[in-house]
Amino acid sequence: MREQRDSNNVVLAKSFAFAQRVVKLRRYLCFEAELKEFDLSKQLLRSGTSIGANLEEAQGGQSSSDFLSKVCIAYKEARETRFWIRLLASTGYISQEAEQSLLNDVEELCKLLSTIIMTTKKTITKHTH
Repeated sequence: MREQRDSNNVVLAKSFAFAQRVVKLRRYLCFEAELKEFDLSKQLLRSGTSIGANLEEAQGGQSSSDFLSKVCIAYKEARETRFWIRLLASTGYISQEAEQSLLNDVEELCKLLSTIIMTTKKTITKHTH
């Protein structure tokens, strides 16, 4: 299990960088733009920062199953974050360029998380048979 965790440093770094982008976007939408959008951006903030928080928690998992559970939660949060990004763009709060950039980042996280989930499931299956 330690090898699996060590290989996740890239996803930890990417999820942290993404969380920073989300925090800055929230600040912009609430306080720096004339938009004063609080509700949707709060949802984005919650789900977008939860990805990295769950991955960090997964690093301290008590078992492979615990690790897998936290990574699965991070994946679900990433998918939710995609929704909020698309909604903010479709309602005119963020530009199409910002939308595409954020979606590219969250899609990359989804792919990395999906790979980690599949690999971890295979590892758990090997050890139980």
